[in-house]
Amino acid sequence: MLYYPRTPLASSLADALQGKDVFSDAPNGLFLAAPRRTGKSTFLQADLMPELQRRQVVVVYVDLWADQKRDPGSLIAEAVGQALLKQLGVVAKTAKLAGLDSISVGGIKIDTSKIGKVDGSTLTDALRALSEASKAPVALVIDEAQHALTSEAGETAMAALKSARDQLNRPGEVRLMLVMSGSDRDKLLRLVNTNAAPFYGSQIHRMPELGADFIAHIAQLIVRQRADLAPVNEATLSEAFTRFGQRPQFFMEALGQVLSPLATNTGRFEDAMLDKALQKQDADESQMESDFTALRPLEQAVLWRMLELGQRFRPYDADALQFYNEKTGEKVTVAKAQKALEGLRAHQPSLIWKSARSEYAVEDAAMLRWYTQRAAAGSWPPASPQLDWVDE
Repeated sequence: MLYYPRTPLASSLADALQGKDVFSDAPNGLFLAAPRRTGKSTFLQADLMPELQRRQVVVVYVDLWADQKRDPGSLIAEAVGQALLKQLGVVAKTAKLAGLDSISVGGIKIDTSKIGKVDGSTLTDALRALSEASKAPVALVIDEAQHALTSEAGETAMAALKSARDQLNRPGEVRLMLVMSGSDRDKLLRLVNTNAAPFYGSQIHRMPELGADFIAHIAQLIVRQRADLAPVNEATLSEAFTRFGQRPQFFMEALGQVLSPLATNTGRFEDAMLDKALQKQDADESQMESDFTALRPLEQAVLWRMLELGQRFRPYDADALQFYNEKTGEKVTVAKAQKALEGLRAHQPSLIWKSARSEYAVEDAAMLRWYTQRAAAGSWPPASPQLDWVDE
């Protein structure tokens, strides 16, 4: 598997997290948004985390997407608890064997029965103890952080992290760094954009996508293995990468196919790459159209409303019910709309996301882009065997 290091970006973000960039708010929390499969998690794990570790920072990583059956709050607490257990090591084990109920770390009493099993109410103490035990600052990296909002325990954990940040950090001293990433900027915004949000006032940053430097790197690798293909048309290769949604996995899979000795394409490989990118784009859009048109009429109307309004979507207000009535030609009640929402959530894969506060959003941001493009082109909604749409 190809790994493309992004060392300069990791170094600059580490500086910001440590408070070395006076114009950055990163010490209060660094929130990064990037579409799924564009290299976000790889960057966090292979670039940013090693850079922080080189700077003697204790790094704790948790991916809330990895096990969606488990409560996000439990996943966060467990990651912190396991890091604390690792730092305390022999001390914790000795205390447990001696039957001690607690041990003291930097003046903080830690319940030995809870080490490695920290719950939301003790998260702040656990993070403080982790910093004290390691004699180093701590960086908590939460991938797909928006999933924390899907449970009350997850929301509690986020509030505890905000409290821990406020207690551990001082002007000129950053002992707790929080890095939260998300594949959907709109969902991640719910952590920062209202008075009730745990990190109200912080900013969401779009993580820079792989671009010209990455394509140049790929071109060098190609020429190194296949000198006969030089010079590589980087402009065409870059267009293909863009058509693949700047997703390295799909791009590299296609590249392996067109450069294979078994490949049947004629002409330049860059043109073959562009053709494959367009085919992939068409296939993705066809799948979304198929998913949409296969829904029941009311489910289509609810999803349409959600795509149209984004964060302003309210499923049961008078305007929403009127919208559903107009699109389906039927009288839609709150109960019927609720059933449609549950149907969209139960769809495999799920088409919508729901927070613990009953806020709804489209699950895959790619569907929103697809809708926006079709609406702008005047080709929305897709022709549906389920429903003859009523003209507005």
